[in-house]
Amino acid sequence: MSDWAFYKTPNFIQNVFPSLRWRVNTDEKVIYPTFDDGPIPELTHDILNILDDYGAKATFFCVGENIKKHPEIFRSILKKGHTVGNHTFNHLKAWETNNAEYLQNVQLCQAEIEKHIAQKNKLFRFPYGQFNLSLARKLKKVGYELVMWDVLSKDYNKSISAETILRKSVQKSEHGSIIVFHDNLKAKEKILQFLPLYLKHFSDIGYKFEKL
Repeated sequence: MSDWAFYKTPNFIQNVFPSLRWRVNTDEKVIYPTFDDGPIPELTHDILNILDDYGAKATFFCVGENIKKHPEIFRSILKKGHTVGNHTFNHLKAWETNNAEYLQNVQLCQAEIEKHIAQKNKLFRFPYGQFNLSLARKLKKVGYELVMWDVLSKDYNKSISAETILRKSVQKSEHGSIIVFHDNLKAKEKILQFLPLYLKHFSDIGYKFEKL
Protein backbone atom coordinates (compact mmCIF):
# COMPACT_ATOMS: atom_id res chain seq x y z
CA MET A 1 0.00 0.00 0.00
CA SER A 2 1.37 3.42 -0.84
CA ASP A 3 2.17 5.83 1.99
CA TRP A 4 0.24 8.59 0.19
CA ALA A 5 -3.00 6.60 0.47
CA PHE A 6 -5.81 8.33 2.35
CA TYR A 7 -7.04 7.18 5.77
CA LYS A 8 -10.53 7.98 4.46
CA THR A 9 -11.21 7.39 0.78
CA PRO A 10 -12.59 10.70 -0.56
CA ASN A 11 -16.14 10.67 -1.88
CA PHE A 12 -15.02 11.88 -5.30
CA ILE A 13 -12.90 8.75 -5.75
CA GLN A 14 -15.77 6.53 -4.67
CA ASN A 15 -18.06 8.35 -7.12
CA VAL A 16 -15.64 8.01 -10.04
CA PHE A 17 -15.55 4.21 -9.62
CA PRO A 18 -19.10 3.27 -8.58
CA SER A 19 -18.75 -0.34 -9.77
CA LEU A 20 -16.32 -0.98 -6.90
CA ARG A 21 -17.65 -1.50 -3.38
CA TRP A 22 -16.23 1.12 -1.04
CA ARG A 23 -18.67 0.87 1.86
CA VAL A 24 -22.02 -0.65 2.81
CA ASN A 25 -25.05 1.61 2.59
CA THR A 26 -26.71 1.28 5.98
CA ASP A 27 -27.98 3.47 8.80
CA GLU A 28 -27.32 0.72 11.33
CA LYS A 29 -24.33 0.86 13.67
CA VAL A 30 -22.28 -1.73 11.79
CA ILE A 31 -18.63 -1.70 10.70
CA TYR A 32 -17.08 -4.24 8.31
CA PRO A 33 -13.52 -5.20 9.32
CA THR A 34 -11.33 -6.71 6.60
CA PHE A 35 -7.87 -8.27 6.86
CA ASP A 36 -5.52 -8.53 3.88
CA ASP A 37 -2.57 -10.81 3.06
CA GLY A 38 -2.87 -13.86 5.36
CA PRO A 39 -3.18 -16.49 6.52
CA ILE A 40 0.11 -16.73 8.42
CA PRO A 41 1.03 -18.70 11.57
CA GLU A 42 2.60 -15.66 13.24
CA LEU A 43 -0.60 -13.58 13.43
CA THR A 44 -3.85 -15.00 12.04
CA HIS A 45 -4.79 -17.00 15.15
CA ASP A 46 -4.18 -13.95 17.34
CA ILE A 47 -6.51 -11.87 15.16
CA LEU A 48 -9.16 -14.59 15.31
CA ASN A 49 -8.92 -14.67 19.12
CA ILE A 50 -9.29 -10.89 19.37
CA LEU A 51 -12.33 -10.96 17.09
CA ASP A 52 -13.83 -13.71 19.25
CA ASP A 53 -13.39 -11.55 22.36
CA TYR A 54 -15.77 -8.96 20.86
CA GLY A 55 -18.15 -11.26 19.02
CA ALA A 56 -16.87 -9.72 15.79
CA LYS A 57 -17.07 -11.18 12.30
CA ALA A 58 -14.73 -10.10 9.51
CA THR A 59 -13.67 -10.71 5.93
CA PHE A 60 -10.19 -12.07 5.20
CA PHE A 61 -8.75 -11.35 1.76
CA CYS A 62 -6.23 -14.15 1.49
CA VAL A 63 -3.16 -14.63 -0.68
CA GLY A 64 -3.25 -17.96 -2.51
CA GLU A 65 0.31 -19.00 -1.73
CA ASN A 66 -0.37 -18.44 1.97
CA ILE A 67 -3.50 -20.59 1.79
CA LYS A 68 -1.43 -23.30 0.12
CA LYS A 69 1.30 -23.08 2.77
CA HIS A 70 -1.08 -22.89 5.74
CA PRO A 71 -4.34 -24.67 4.86
CA GLU A 72 -5.12 -25.46 8.50
CA ILE A 73 -5.03 -21.77 9.41
CA PHE A 74 -7.25 -20.96 6.43
CA ARG A 75 -9.73 -23.57 7.61
CA SER A 76 -9.70 -22.03 11.08
CA ILE A 77 -10.89 -18.72 9.57
CA LEU A 78 -13.80 -20.56 7.98
CA LYS A 79 -14.61 -22.53 11.13
CA LYS A 80 -14.89 -19.28 13.07
CA GLY A 81 -17.63 -18.14 10.67
CA HIS A 82 -15.72 -15.41 8.84
CA THR A 83 -15.87 -14.68 5.11
CA VAL A 84 -12.86 -15.16 2.84
CA GLY A 85 -11.96 -13.35 -0.37
CA ASN A 86 -9.36 -13.53 -3.12
CA HIS A 87 -6.22 -11.35 -2.97
CA THR A 88 -4.36 -12.98 -5.92
CA PHE A 89 -2.01 -15.94 -5.53
CA ASN A 90 1.22 -13.92 -5.31
CA HIS A 91 0.03 -10.50 -4.07
CA LEU A 92 0.53 -8.96 -7.50
CA LYS A 93 0.73 -5.28 -8.40
CA ALA A 94 -1.75 -4.62 -11.20
CA TRP A 95 0.28 -1.65 -12.49
CA GLU A 96 3.29 -3.91 -13.04
CA THR A 97 1.50 -7.01 -14.42
CA ASN A 98 -0.30 -7.55 -17.72
CA ASN A 99 -4.00 -8.33 -17.42
CA ALA A 100 -3.76 -11.89 -18.74
CA GLU A 101 -1.10 -12.86 -16.19
CA TYR A 102 -3.01 -11.10 -13.43
CA LEU A 103 -6.27 -12.90 -14.20
CA GLN A 104 -4.48 -16.24 -14.26
CA ASN A 105 -3.00 -15.46 -10.85
CA VAL A 106 -6.46 -14.61 -9.49
CA GLN A 107 -7.75 -17.95 -10.73
CA LEU A 108 -4.85 -19.78 -9.04
CA CYS A 109 -5.87 -18.19 -5.76
CA GLN A 110 -9.52 -19.04 -6.33
CA ALA A 111 -8.57 -22.67 -6.93
CA GLU A 112 -6.86 -22.75 -3.52
CA ILE A 113 -9.90 -21.19 -1.85
CA GLU A 114 -12.28 -23.66 -3.47
CA LYS A 115 -10.30 -26.62 -2.20
CA HIS A 116 -11.86 -25.69 1.15
CA ILE A 117 -15.14 -23.91 0.40
CA ALA A 118 -17.48 -23.58 -2.58
CA GLN A 119 -18.08 -19.91 -3.36
CA LYS A 120 -21.08 -18.56 -5.21
CA ASN A 121 -20.42 -14.97 -4.17
CA LYS A 122 -16.74 -14.42 -4.92
CA LEU A 123 -15.08 -11.42 -3.28
CA PHE A 124 -11.87 -9.90 -4.60
CA ARG A 125 -9.59 -7.11 -3.42
CA PHE A 126 -6.74 -5.66 -5.48
CA PRO A 127 -3.39 -5.84 -3.64
CA TYR A 128 -2.09 -2.33 -2.95
CA GLY A 129 -5.44 -1.04 -4.24
CA GLN A 130 -3.94 -1.11 -7.75
CA PHE A 131 -6.30 -1.71 -10.68
CA ASN A 132 -7.20 -0.59 -14.17
CA LEU A 133 -10.68 -0.36 -15.63
CA SER A 134 -10.15 -3.11 -18.19
CA LEU A 135 -9.00 -5.51 -15.48
CA ALA A 136 -11.90 -4.54 -13.22
CA ARG A 137 -14.41 -5.20 -16.01
CA LYS A 138 -12.91 -8.61 -16.74
CA LEU A 139 -12.98 -9.65 -13.09
CA LYS A 140 -16.61 -8.56 -12.74
CA LYS A 141 -17.49 -10.43 -15.92
CA VAL A 142 -16.26 -13.71 -14.41
CA GLY A 143 -18.26 -13.15 -11.24
CA TYR A 144 -16.14 -11.28 -8.73
CA GLU A 145 -17.42 -8.51 -6.48
CA LEU A 146 -14.59 -5.97 -6.25
CA VAL A 147 -14.21 -4.74 -2.68
CA MET A 148 -12.19 -1.63 -1.86
CA TRP A 149 -12.57 0.35 1.39
CA ASP A 150 -13.51 3.72 2.79
CA VAL A 151 -11.12 3.53 5.79
CA LEU A 152 -7.46 2.46 5.65
CA SER A 153 -5.77 1.84 9.01
CA LYS A 154 -2.20 2.14 7.65
CA ASP A 155 -1.12 -0.52 10.13
CA TYR A 156 1.62 -1.58 7.68
CA ASN A 157 3.44 1.76 7.96
CA LYS A 158 6.36 1.47 10.39
CA SER A 159 6.63 5.24 10.78
CA ILE A 160 3.11 5.56 12.27
CA SER A 161 2.56 4.67 15.93
CA ALA A 162 -0.13 2.28 17.13
CA GLU A 163 -1.70 5.20 19.01
CA THR A 164 -2.00 7.25 15.82
CA ILE A 165 -3.39 4.31 13.88
CA LEU A 166 -6.02 3.78 16.57
CA ARG A 167 -6.96 7.46 16.73
CA LYS A 168 -7.25 7.85 12.95
CA SER A 169 -9.12 4.57 12.50
CA VAL A 170 -11.67 5.53 15.15
CA GLN A 171 -12.00 9.07 13.80
CA LYS A 172 -12.62 7.97 10.20
CA SER A 173 -14.90 4.96 10.82
CA GLU A 174 -18.68 5.26 10.73
CA HIS A 175 -21.76 3.14 10.10
CA GLY A 176 -21.23 1.08 6.94
CA SER A 177 -17.46 1.57 6.85
CA ILE A 178 -15.28 -1.11 5.27
CA ILE A 179 -11.93 -0.81 7.05
CA VAL A 180 -8.66 -2.43 6.00
CA PHE A 181 -6.31 -4.07 8.47
CA HIS A 182 -3.41 -6.36 7.57
CA ASP A 183 -2.71 -9.95 8.52
CA ASN A 184 1.01 -9.73 7.82
CA LEU A 185 4.31 -9.43 9.66
CA LYS A 186 4.72 -5.71 8.97
CA ALA A 187 1.50 -5.00 10.83
CA LYS A 188 1.84 -7.60 13.60
CA GLU A 189 3.25 -5.54 16.47
CA LYS A 190 0.86 -2.64 16.02
CA ILE A 191 -2.31 -4.53 15.23
CA LEU A 192 -2.04 -6.57 18.41
CA GLN A 193 -1.90 -3.29 20.33
CA PHE A 194 -4.65 -1.29 18.66
CA LEU A 195 -7.17 -3.82 17.30
CA PRO A 196 -8.64 -4.75 20.72
CA LEU A 197 -8.95 -1.05 21.57
CA TYR A 198 -10.62 -0.27 18.24
CA LEU A 199 -13.16 -3.06 18.71
CA LYS A 200 -13.77 -2.08 22.33
CA HIS A 201 -14.36 1.58 21.47
CA PHE A 202 -17.08 0.81 18.95
CA SER A 203 -18.57 -2.08 20.93
CA ASP A 204 -18.98 0.24 23.91
CA ILE A 205 -21.09 2.66 21.83
CA GLY A 206 -23.32 -0.04 20.40
CA TYR A 207 -21.64 -1.00 17.13
CA LYS A 208 -21.48 -4.50 15.68
CA PHE A 209 -18.79 -5.91 13.41
CA GLU A 210 -19.95 -7.99 10.46
CA LYS A 211 -18.52 -9.88 7.50
CA LEU A 212 -19.28 -8.92 3.92
